Amino acid sequence: MKVAFRKITKTPLDFELQSSEIIFKGYLEYHSGKLVLLKASLSGVLEKDCDTCAQPFPLKVDENVEFFLSDGIYDGDEDELDVVESFDGFVDLEELLASEIELIKSDYHKCDSCKNNDVDELTF
Repeated sequence: MKVAFRKITKTPLDFELQSSEIIFKGYLEYHSGKLVLLKASLSGVLEKDCDTCAQPFPLKVDENVEFFLSDGIYDGDEDELDVVESFDGFVDLEELLASEIELIKSDYHKCDSCKNNDVDELTF
């Protein structure tokens, strides 16, 4: 789902997308200049390989995301560090969802078994 930057106003534009695993729900709102604010939540379950034992396990996802989108190169204040630049005049929500899923998967996660083993090793 692509939304043209020019169609985003101060009135929040709600969206909801679903991948096979995650629901991405939130809104887009004009902020200032070439910036649009995205506020959303990610919820669902991802299939992830444990970073300790390499066995697949279900990873529950329940996260809020908030960042700015820039229509073109961002050259503004240093205060707004989380800025995603777009160069075609559109906000591509499907691409943003895929990027957020990959970001979550790239983090370090352990299955419950490995988490419990870590606790056991510390207490003996």
